[in-house]
Amino acid sequence: MKPCEINAEGKPDCYQVERLEKIISEMPSEEDIQKNADTIKALADPTRLKIIYLLEHGELCVCEIMNALDKPQPTISHHLNLLKNAGLLKWRKEGVWIHYRLSNSKVVDNIHELLKNEL
Repeated sequence: MKPCEINAEGKPDCYQVERLEKIISEMPSEEDIQKNADTIKALADPTRLKIIYLLEHGELCVCEIMNALDKPQPTISHHLNLLKNAGLLKWRKEGVWIHYRLSNSKVVDNIHELLKNEL
């Protein structure tokens, strides 16, 4: 690895600037970065992670999630809405109840992979 070199004006040399420009050009767009951050934020809550782990085993009705987590309907609906808006859940309505499932069956595997050093 090349050591950091700063020119007389306090800026990186040409090689460093070119390397940084290449790295920046390969980064996702600002819109994609924001979407990724929103998804990570949606997972950054114990209740929402519990919901994800529950749904790993298949579709559940809101009433089942409420019972499993011992939380009131408004609280569960709030968390489900955040997960749904982040694209992590799909849903269907049946009568007065809404049933939720993971939008991608690999969501929990991806969480485990991300946190493998922490688990």
